[in-house]
This record gives sequence, C-alpha cells and structure tokens, in this order.
Amino acid sequence: MKNYSAVILAGGLGTRLKSAVPDLPKCLAPVAGKPFLDHVITYLLSCNVTKFVFALGYRHEMVLEHLQSYWPQLDYTYTVEQYPAGTGGAISLASVMITADDFIVVNGDTLFKADLDHLMACHFSTDALVTLVLKPMKDFDRYGTVQLDKTQTVTLFCEKKYMTEGIINGVFML
Repeated sequence: MKNYSAVILAGGLGTRLKSAVPDLPKCLAPVAGKPFLDHVITYLLSCNVTKFVFALGYRHEMVLEHLQSYWPQLDYTYTVEQYPAGTGGAISLASVMITADDFIVVNGDTLFKADLDHLMACHFSTDALVTLVLKPMKDFDRYGTVQLDKTQTVTLFCEKKYMTEGIINGVFML
C-alpha cells in the first residue's frame, strides 16, 4: 500500500447551506456530531493519505483554527484564494504545495469513497494525465455533470442544472 498526498477543496461559499449554517464554511457544517471535514480527513487517513493541502477561501481562518485544534498531528499545509477562481483555480494554486508527482483531489464537503490503490494503479497503467472517479446519479440539480465518449474519455463538463440522470465527478487523480 502506497502513501498518498491529497488536496482538499474547502474554500467554497456554501450558498446553498447559508440558511442552515450561516456562520460556517460548508466544510465545517456539523454532520453526525462533528464537522463534515473531519469525516473526509478520517476517511482519507484510512486510505493512506499522509500529506494534505487544504485549498481554502471563504472563512479560511475558521478552517485553520479547526485544523490546529482538532488535527494538530496532521501533516498539512494550505493555500488561500483571495478571489474565487473555481475548482480549476483552487487546484492550480494548491498543486504548487504538493511535492508528489501524482496526488488526489477531493471536495471537503463531499465524501466519495473509492479504492485509492486500485484507482492509482489504473491511473498509472493508462499513463493518464488526469483520472476522474465518476458516479451515476438520478434526479439532481446541485452537481455539474461529465460526458464521456465510447473510450471513456471526457468530452464535456456541464454546469449545474436539473438532470434526470447523469454522471458526476467525485475524485481527481493528477
């Protein structure tokens, strides 16, 4: 089993959650008695992720305070977007903090369980530049979708809108 590095995207504004948790970044919204981010970190640690980069933005001070208080032993660094630049901008900024050639990118407000050893083996065996872990969904409007061709190559990313069915992205391997 190999050790991995991960970027956790945790800088979104959380506009859909504002009414439920108006004073928190969405990754710190409580789920089952603890901030959601803790569930993500715990899961990644169980998958041999040993180094973390937190891509932060909105209310980043609160996330850093939480990490310092509850995860003092965690090997992590962080970046802070001064202006929202979307997922690509956050990944680009955070990637300069990664020392590994390949790394995992996950959302700090979504738990998408996957066999990272198997996925990385597929990533390397295909010599892919980027590998996406996708999930089929039905009746949703809160996710963008991914379209694939017959060879499973991404042909299009679509913005969030209501879909009766579609494929969403959960994890990146870069």
